Amino acid sequence: MEKKEYLANPTGASALSFWKTCNFNNPAHIKVLNENEFNSSLLETHTDEVYFKLVHYLEEIDEQFKSDEFIFVKASTEEFVNHINSCYEEEGLTVNELEDYKSRPVYDEDLWICVYDNINHTIAATGIAEFDREIKEGYLDWIQVSEEYRGQGLGKAIVYELLRRLKKKASFVTVSGRINNKTKPEKLYESCGFKSKVLWHILTEKNQ
Repeated sequence: MEKKEYLANPTGASALSFWKTCNFNNPAHIKVLNENEFNSSLLETHTDEVYFKLVHYLEEIDEQFKSDEFIFVKASTEEFVNHINSCYEEEGLTVNELEDYKSRPVYDEDLWICVYDNINHTIAATGIAEFDREIKEGYLDWIQVSEEYRGQGLGKAIVYELLRRLKKKASFVTVSGRINNKTKPEKLYESCGFKSKVLWHILTEKNQ
């Protein structure tokens, strides 16, 4: 994909970030179509998972999160993996898989953040973003809050903190996620200023 095409429409040009679009190929049995290309007749031969993609141009970012109970800390890869897996029913992320992120050219240590409960001494939320220096795109990859801490604004705290850090170097930030997610992540991102939502259909052949 050409940079110009992607930059003109980051949410509609690809379901992935620009770096992932250029570096990962879909298997032959998987089709990725945006909402304008999708036809319901494809459901006869494919299963369908629908994802959203949104963009933020870093024009307005909420005030910095301040709390005596919660603080931002650094965490090990293993701690990130344990927290991510605790937040999802069927994720199964491994330490080696997450360590591989650090070998990518879009890796930025400053964009791996953790919200720590200073009273109960436990990780309450984590977030990982990537930064593509070539086109100045930030991408929110992993954003999750432990179930017992949801509804306290920690999701917004993670997103806004990553946006603040990316504002120093990025021109825009994208994010994507499953539509059929009980936590409704697109509502969180839209409340943080993300916009231009496009739906993407990930179609997998049924005989695979």
